[in-house]
Formats: sequence, structure tokens, C-alpha cells
Amino acid sequence: MFEYFKSILDRDPAARWWELPLYPSLYAILLHRVAHFIWVIRIPFIPRLISQISRFLTGIEIHPGAKVGKYFFIDHGMGTVIGETCEIGDYVTIFQGVTLGGTGKDKGKRHPTLRDHVVVAAGAKVLGNIELGEYAKVGANAVVVTNVPSHSTVVGVPGRVVTLRGQKLKGHELDHTNLPDPLLRRLEHLERDLARHAGSYAPKPKNKR
Repeated sequence: MFEYFKSILDRDPAARWWELPLYPSLYAILLHRVAHFIWVIRIPFIPRLISQISRFLTGIEIHPGAKVGKYFFIDHGMGTVIGETCEIGDYVTIFQGVTLGGTGKDKGKRHPTLRDHVVVAAGAKVLGNIELGEYAKVGANAVVVTNVPSHSTVVGVPGRVVTLRGQKLKGHELDHTNLPDPLLRRLEHLERDLARHAGSYAPKPKNKR
């Protein structure tokens, strides 16, 4: 438990030791681990009941079938939904309003897989049987429906991948106010190209006789 508390303090600058027992994600994850254990041994009804009680108490809904790794942290947490076949690695951080959901009515694996050290910002939707690689980061309100490589950032609707110079990103940092916008960058490049070639498009003056 000490290591888990320390991992929260490392990721949440607002956290204080004496406030951690008030964090709803602690109780949501604890109740989920109980529900998941009962789910695995195939006892009906009880796991879903625990999940719904947890949802009522914390505002966080985690299906008892979801697999959650070590040191998982949900910052604030209200409105978070995690689907049945989700797989979440170690040291993953997600924020309030995040949905790790499915698409369509297919059976089997239909929810996302988040590898170690993934960060998903507030309001983002990660949908379908896709994989977010290690240290991947999803910007606020992004909608992600395709695989995301390791050490990259996804922004926009639909989500667009921005690789940050191929360099390894630090563990859990995500500057929500300075996310890259690949569409804006492309438009800026087009504007520069048009300005640079504007002279070649201008009509040539006629020779006076």
C-alpha cells in the first residue's frame, strides 16, 4: 500500500499523504479487485453487484471482467467507464470522464489494451479492440479508434498520432494546455507554401507597345 500511495504522489501534484484516503479511485480499484476475483471463479451476479455499488459510491464504473495492473490511478475519476475486456498495464493513469469502451456488438476481445505507463487525459474515448503502447499519451477529449505506438501522443477527433522526435517520454507527464495539433501544423505548412509560391501564381504584366 505504501508503494501505491507513493505512485499516486509521484503523479498527482495536488496529492497529500493525509488526503489519499479520500480519493475515490482507491475504493473503486479495491472493490474492482474483489469483484474481479469473484468474476474469475465464475460466481454469478455478485461481481456485477459490487461493480454497481462501487459506481454508486465513487462515480467510477469498472466492469468486473476488466484486467487491471499494478499502481493503476484514476485522477478525480467521476464519469469514468472501463469495459469488460479491457486490459490495463502497470502505472497507468487516466483522468475523469474517460471511456475505455467497445464498438459494435462483437463478442470476444472488444475493448482496448493499455500498456504500462499510458496516460489518458480527461474526457478522452478509447474505443474498440485496439492497443496503446507503453508511455503513449491521449489528449483531452480525443477519440481514439486505432492502435497507438509507444512513446507517442494522440490528439483530436478522430485521434491523430504525433510522435515526439522518437524520444522516450517521461513517465506520467502530459501537458494538457500545450498538446500538439497535427492538423493545425499541416495548415500552417500549406499557408507557408502558398505564401512562398505566391509570386509564381501572379499574372505576368503585358508588354506595352
